Amino acid sequence: MAKVESFELDHTKVKAPYVRLITVEEGPKGDKISNFDLRLVQPNKNAIPTGGLHTIEHLLASLLRDRMDGVIDCSPFGCRTGFHLIMWGEHSTTEVARALRDSLKEIRDDITWDDVPGTTIKTCGNYRDHSLFTAKEWCRDILAEGISDDPFERHVVAD
Repeated sequence: MAKVESFELDHTKVKAPYVRLITVEEGPKGDKISNFDLRLVQPNKNAIPTGGLHTIEHLLASLLRDRMDGVIDCSPFGCRTGFHLIMWGEHSTTEVARALRDSLKEIRDDITWDDVPGTTIKTCGNYRDHSLFTAKEWCRDILAEGISDDPFERHVVAD
């Protein structure tokens, strides 16, 4: 079996919430794609309930694109502790951490149910499993800890 970097990471050493650059891959024509670990809660200590995580996912899909160029996809980890962020080009963890922080602030402070995209039977594969209330509560707790641009040392990005 091929080795997967995420399964090689020592999850007992990281200090969430953080942004971690997993890898930058280069395609045959020189195009670069960056893969980030957006870890919102401490692995094996906590997990975001699926309804809240699902709503955060739908919102981050738009909010991160509003703040950064090159976003390809933002997908939740099965362990429910965060997301993979895939982007064209190379980006710093500080840039991504600021965009993540600002997106979570918008979810916490400004988003209403009417703002959440993809919540109908036609636009979502599991439209019943959303919770804006839970998303806001988790964003509040995550932001209270601060988003670090380093996975092993707490270096919270400033406003």
